[in-house]
Amino acid sequence: MNAAEHRFSVAPMMEWTDRHCRVFHRCLTAYARLYTEMVTAPAVIHGDRERLLGFSEGEHPVALQIGGSEPAELAEAARIGAAEGYDEINLNVGCPSDRVQSGSFGACLMREPDLVARGVDAMKNAVDVPVTVKCRIGVDDQIPADVLPAFAETMKQAGADALIVHARMAWLKGLSPKENREVPPLDYPLVYALKQAHPDWSISINGGIHSLEEAEGHLAHMDGVMMGRTAYHEPYVLARVDQRLFGATTPVPTRHEALERFLPYVDEQLGKGVRLNAMAKHVLGLFHGTPGARAFRRHLSEHMHKDGAGLNVLTDAAALVARDQAAEPTGTKSRASVAGAV
Repeated sequence: MNAAEHRFSVAPMMEWTDRHCRVFHRCLTAYARLYTEMVTAPAVIHGDRERLLGFSEGEHPVALQIGGSEPAELAEAARIGAAEGYDEINLNVGCPSDRVQSGSFGACLMREPDLVARGVDAMKNAVDVPVTVKCRIGVDDQIPADVLPAFAETMKQAGADALIVHARMAWLKGLSPKENREVPPLDYPLVYALKQAHPDWSISINGGIHSLEEAEGHLAHMDGVMMGRTAYHEPYVLARVDQRLFGATTPVPTRHEALERFLPYVDEQLGKGVRLNAMAKHVLGLFHGTPGARAFRRHLSEHMHKDGAGLNVLTDAAALVARDQAAEPTGTKSRASVAGAV
């Protein structure tokens, strides 16, 4: 696949990057690649597909992230995802939660590259869209400098179209999932070296990236950058992605304009019975760092959960923030440090 397709993406984040979040992010950037929350292969096959896999046409390019380890299940889940219209199927080999360990998928699969390779091969044979892998640099007592190059080569030989590397170890023994996103040290040089060894293969980097300046620094070495928690908690960072990283000449939307783009979708979903808080929670950080941001968050937090809450909750909250200071550039390093990316 074309490496430019992964130049910038928003990480799959459990309980965060649902379909409402992705529509909102698309109101800020037309080109960033968006990812679903991880959905297990059995859930894709046997679960409520509209609830688990439904998405809006405006979300493209959008990738489905699958969790699992059984090749036949992965192939069937990939086939379903491709039929639903996803632009990419991504296999999770990075999530460190207890749930994925008990289910033999996620980061624990770093110990079973041959099994992962069989899964990738089965998925590739099942679909025509790109199949990619998201991994860590190793787990527990593994030595990343040995494990990551070997794992990557196995994925490449299996036919993976791209690799996305979270540049941290996953410590499955002794650290919580939240701690696994913050405590293990980042090893960017190791991932850079991996890319140097595979100049003809798309490799992206993830982990600890808080600004577009940092993203640009990584892009001097890598094909792509994946941003997680900052993109969620300070979403306006996405507003300049198209211009700075993709060369777009379209105007950068202000924060108010981005919210206004989101309102027709919110109105449509309210009409379908979706509660306002399911959508409004994703915009809480839109005005981060601007005068009035606290009032905006407070108003939403106090009113979006109420029965019958409607569009006026969002518009009333936005009215608490002056419009003339909504278009300032983003790119300063984020202070966000709460949990999320897998």
